[in-house]
Amino acid sequence: MKLASIVFGFFVLALPVIARARTAQQKDYLSALEADKIRDAETVNERIKLFLTFADDRLKKFQYELEHPSSNRHADMLNSMLNAYVGCVDDAADLIQLGIEKQDNIRVGVDLMATRTKEFLVILEKLAAGGAEIDIYKENLDDAIEGTRDAMNEAEKAKKKVAPPPVRRKN
Repeated sequence: MKLASIVFGFFVLALPVIARARTAQQKDYLSALEADKIRDAETVNERIKLFLTFADDRLKKFQYELEHPSSNRHADMLNSMLNAYVGCVDDAADLIQLGIEKQDNIRVGVDLMATRTKEFLVILEKLAAGGAEIDIYKENLDDAIEGTRDAMNEAEKAKKKVAPPPVRRKN
């Protein structure tokens, strides 16, 4: 009886810690479905691709919100979407570093990161040059540009570190 109450007491005390640990795994800028897709992806390349797809989605939603402003919390939505975009790009860059450390074959993810971040940077710089209501989101836009440049530079460096694809030799 005494052992059962000790075990029960342990679980009662540990339950909030376990619950926080489970919620900490999901990024606050990902929906539950997106977090499941990331978790279910089998390779680092797939995860990088997903994060870049989510970043693209956030950027398109940001542009849409600029063109079609909502009546409530417009500024919050714009800033939230930029922060979510940066989070996705940063996570993709982190996965590249992880893949290099583990010596995984991430060439596809690195190449995708290099091309997509260049595309994203063009859009972000165009917004910085003359975006509507820029004073509302200028600081987050600057962070997004800096984060995208950093990710692009990391991808270029990673191209040199990642082993080249195997070449078949003809005998």
